[in-house]
Amino acid sequence: MKVTIVGGGSNQWAPKLVTDLLAVPALADMELVLEDLDAERVERIGAYARLANEAMGTKAVVTTTTDQRRALTGADFVVVTISTGGFESMAVDLEVPERHGIVQSVGDTVGPGGISRSLRNVPVLVGIARDMEQCCPEAWMLNITNPMTCLTRAVRRETSVKAVGLCHEVGHACMDLAIALGKPHDVVRPVVAGVNHFPVVTSLDVDGADGLRLLAGLLDDLGGVDEVRRGIEAGAAHEPFSVEDFAARNVLKLALLERDGVLPAAGDRHLAEFLPSVLTERSGWGRTWGIDPTPISRRVEHEAEYLAEVEDVLGGRAELATWDSGELVAPVIDSLLTGARRELPLNIPNAGQCADLPGGVVVESMCVVDDEGIRGRDVVTLPAPVAELVRRHVAVQELTVEAAVTGDRRLVRAALGLDALAGRGDLGDIDAMADELLEGTSRWLPQFAS
Repeated sequence: MKVTIVGGGSNQWAPKLVTDLLAVPALADMELVLEDLDAERVERIGAYARLANEAMGTKAVVTTTTDQRRALTGADFVVVTISTGGFESMAVDLEVPERHGIVQSVGDTVGPGGISRSLRNVPVLVGIARDMEQCCPEAWMLNITNPMTCLTRAVRRETSVKAVGLCHEVGHACMDLAIALGKPHDVVRPVVAGVNHFPVVTSLDVDGADGLRLLAGLLDDLGGVDEVRRGIEAGAAHEPFSVEDFAARNVLKLALLERDGVLPAAGDRHLAEFLPSVLTERSGWGRTWGIDPTPISRRVEHEAEYLAEVEDVLGGRAELATWDSGELVAPVIDSLLTGARRELPLNIPNAGQCADLPGGVVVESMCVVDDEGIRGRDVVTLPAPVAELVRRHVAVQELTVEAAVTGDRRLVRAALGLDALAGRGDLGDIDAMADELLEGTSRWLPQFAS
């Protein structure tokens, strides 16, 4: 087997993906290729991977390169973790909208930041897929890059490559739910429909009980959403992983459960950007919901921490972490290779699993993975208000993909105008914001140059 990680110099993602992959028996003697634009970064991760290979007693052959086509040639699986323009471009995604009165909690999925990020990343992902068509046409692309829905959709629409989007949010939410309800993680079984970072749990089996009803009862015991929010505003401290702590960290999704009877299963900071009524001046830009917007400065701090962790392992100052990271790359590859059936939340084209959404658009749902491939497990209908919200975001994502592929500025303005967060301002401001985003990130947008 040959597994290639594009963006293999990532200090955040590559170390955990490497150790996850090395722990898969079917990959114990794989060829692992780390490819990155930055030779210094990828050599550092290459050294980490070789150290892990030795420590874990596996016999993988680890190579590094800055040559994408060389990395892809003969690959069986291609994992993509990139960020076109890095923090420099993302700073524009956050700062321009804020000047127009739109504060984003993350800025990487929907809203003006998500649209702008898509415009940069879509051509790069499609370019990788074009190379895959020539260098490894039968390989799977496993994309963990955001905006996941738009990027996976673009690859599926524009190329013949088998692409799937992998996100840990539903898994993390289920783990969090299990802890709050005092149950083992493996007895939490959700039914999911939606899009990445707004996956909606329509039913939840928890060891044979109705998990959504259990959560509603938990919330009632705490006095309801308003009482939890009052505690947040008062700065109440809670024991980590207690019921009170769970409610404070997930109060937005619990409010949506109370309103609509279903539970969006991403972190509240992601969910907020799908809902224009949350990130408002009145809420302190989300702070009364327990959401603290993440500035570029904090991301830079996090990156420094990831780098320090890698260097500490290489320098013998810290132990190599070999436990399961919870990411889905290794389990998906294992199931595709060995046929071990898994049911996982994945992003693939809609073939009826999300009954409210158009066919072909990329959706997030519970999927079956085995040696026959990946397919949706359920057929799910959303409550009418939630379905309409998700349809609107799907429409924006479709416009965004078309804009990214064609370089049509009018479609950028249209996507921003239709987006629930970006489009809530003055029409002139929306168009000005589009122009400023395109200008501020123009060095990464060759398709808009003419």
